Amino acid sequence: MNIDGKVIAVTGASSGIGEATAELLARHGAKLVLGARGGDRLDRVAARLSAAGHDVAHMPLDVRSRAEVQAFVDLAVERFDRLDVLVASAGIGPIAPLDSLTVDDWDDMIDVNLRGVLHGIAAALPVFGRQGTGHFVTVISTSGLQITPNQAIYAGTKNAVRTIMEGLRQESQGRFRVTGISPGFVRTNFTDSMHDPEIAAAIRQRMDEIAIPPDAVAASIAYAIGQPDTVDVGDIVVRPTAQD
Repeated sequence: MNIDGKVIAVTGASSGIGEATAELLARHGAKLVLGARGGDRLDRVAARLSAAGHDVAHMPLDVRSRAEVQAFVDLAVERFDRLDVLVASAGIGPIAPLDSLTVDDWDDMIDVNLRGVLHGIAAALPVFGRQGTGHFVTVISTSGLQITPNQAIYAGTKNAVRTIMEGLRQESQGRFRVTGISPGFVRTNFTDSMHDPEIAAAIRQRMDEIAIPPDAVAASIAYAIGQPDTVDVGDIVVRPTAQD
């Protein structure tokens, strides 16, 4: 695969899809820059990969902060002199019915799922422009492909990202690559951000029944990154075979 030696920055790298992606890319020889809000967990992931002989830098990262995302990209350039791929996997999903009026949760989803991606684009685009190459890989969701009750805001943020990624791809004019990864039910801590206990319990039950491991999504991310530089894998949907 066309991954060995690439400098790849991964947000949301302390758990779930982000952690699995970091581990897989490290095994393929990538040089990694990892960021996440879970500071202690992020430290453990970075330490484990470093102990295995992989080249890893990391920092606490809240993608809601444009300054922190800029510092994250700057760390990659300072440490490795370039940035080849930005994998945006940070995301939250405190889903609930609209009439619950959990407006603070709406704001958080907009800030993390949408604004966080925009902060990454703003930080990485100048770097990719100087290099003449680069790759945006963004974890979206099948929730944006099939709209269901309780997920209107969450799906809205994901579909906004899907639209932005397609616009970015068209504007790139071949200078960089753009990939959207849409996972279905994945065995992660996704329900940790949910405040409605009934909804969280239902999602956890469905995960127990059909969810795929984060490694499956990580493999799709590695596949897209590993293609020749002239090949742009636009969209990948990764979901359990039993998912509607």
